[in-house]
Amino acid sequence: MTSIDRSQTVGAPRTYEVRTYGCQMNVHDSERLSGLLEDAGYVRAPEGSDGDADVVVFNTCAVRENADNKLYGNLGRLAPRKASRPGMQIAVGGCLAQKDRDTIVKRAPWVDVVFGTHNIGKLPVLLERARVQEEAQVEIAESLEAFPSTLPTRRESAYAAWVSISVGCNNTCTFCIVPALRGKEKDRRPGDILAEVEALVAEGVSEITLLGQNVNAYGSDIGDREAFSKLLRACGSIDGLERVRFTSPHPRDFTDDVIAAMAETPNVMPQLHMPLQSGSDPVLKAMRRSYRQERFLGIIDKVRAAIPHAAITTDIIVGFPGETEEDFEQTLHVVREARFAQAFTFQYSKRPGTPAAEMDGQIPKKVVQERYERLVALQEEISWEENKKQVGRTLELMVAEGEGRKDGTTHRLSGRAPDNRLVHFTKPGQEVRPGDVVTVEITYAAPHHLLAEGAVLDVRRTRAGDAWEKRNTAEQAKPAGVLLGLPKMGVPEPLPVAASGCGCD
Repeated sequence: MTSIDRSQTVGAPRTYEVRTYGCQMNVHDSERLSGLLEDAGYVRAPEGSDGDADVVVFNTCAVRENADNKLYGNLGRLAPRKASRPGMQIAVGGCLAQKDRDTIVKRAPWVDVVFGTHNIGKLPVLLERARVQEEAQVEIAESLEAFPSTLPTRRESAYAAWVSISVGCNNTCTFCIVPALRGKEKDRRPGDILAEVEALVAEGVSEITLLGQNVNAYGSDIGDREAFSKLLRACGSIDGLERVRFTSPHPRDFTDDVIAAMAETPNVMPQLHMPLQSGSDPVLKAMRRSYRQERFLGIIDKVRAAIPHAAITTDIIVGFPGETEEDFEQTLHVVREARFAQAFTFQYSKRPGTPAAEMDGQIPKKVVQERYERLVALQEEISWEENKKQVGRTLELMVAEGEGRKDGTTHRLSGRAPDNRLVHFTKPGQEVRPGDVVTVEITYAAPHHLLAEGAVLDVRRTRAGDAWEKRNTAEQAKPAGVLLGLPKMGVPEPLPVAASGCGCD
């Protein structure tokens, strides 16, 4: 960029846009990237700016086969825009950046910065260095430089927040590339986690989601096998914290003390995401998953006995190398037995660098597709049947914004039940803010949502709603030269993230 180009940025703050792909860890990292950029003086571009920002950051995922194509396709679409806009910068981070490194700037030489999963805190410095030196900056750290939660943040929600308790993963699943990109598990100190939760609650947050590649392995790094259940119970003693969730656990590490903590801690929600991946013991062995069908179903039975109304969700991979029709039938058997509220299904994606990519018995696409469709049809039927059981129940919902795409035309609002089911409800006569809590009676069930079509039974205004109102008012009150669109509000995305998620826990 020339000196004339630099002068064009004087007097007006540079805008940024962060595009996120993949799992909840990436969503959390993107909040940190936004916080870092705002701390460095950037302002968020308007919603829907679609590449018109001064800085566009791609926070990438490397789990799915089409991740590379998606990234380079998006970079290609931005190339002419950048050529016509002096001073614009493009940065690529996340798992794909950690994996591909120098390949990115070779394939897309108009990219200014490439950074990895371990050094997201360097983004503002790398952007400035690229601008001054007028050449791409590629910096990939091999180990974690700073725990993400120690960095500035720009949270998407005023009343719900992610709290990372660990990074990395010690598992060696043959289909998963994440451990190679995120590194070995590293746990935060319990005191640091609880201090962050308490600080968030003081700001008005009423719901937190504990986050890790394998949350219930928490403690292995600090030598305490019951550390996770203790953490759940400690969250129960924080005044003002109404809802605690976590994702994602691993069946191998899911112990009875965690089930007891969930059942006995009132603010830990009756929701569990337990990745199955396959119901076949031979396939689980080939995946290097250290549990078998009997162990998995045993966990489900114990959770249901302790928490009868728990909603259990899962991840399933269809078409893993060597999967036979009999193997697939075992997966269908587990789905029928477990009766998941929802299943996030993935067609096996061959990823270079994973042992599964070199295995014999790769399944033809046509066969995988046919099995996938059968699985989806079965799970849709079960999801609907399980949701119908909610009709007639009276539930407390945390009001959300942006969860109901048709709320404007239907004159409804949307919220999340304690078990994380999405509920659309009739808009009450009095003001209701995101973060407030309403009590409703469920009148109708669809496979992926519930309706409460009657009058709202009760509205409870909360500190979380106050926090949303304060933030929303502050955004609207910004001077015209700074107001660049309101952020998207709402609780973190329903857990787990659907087809774009890793599905690797």
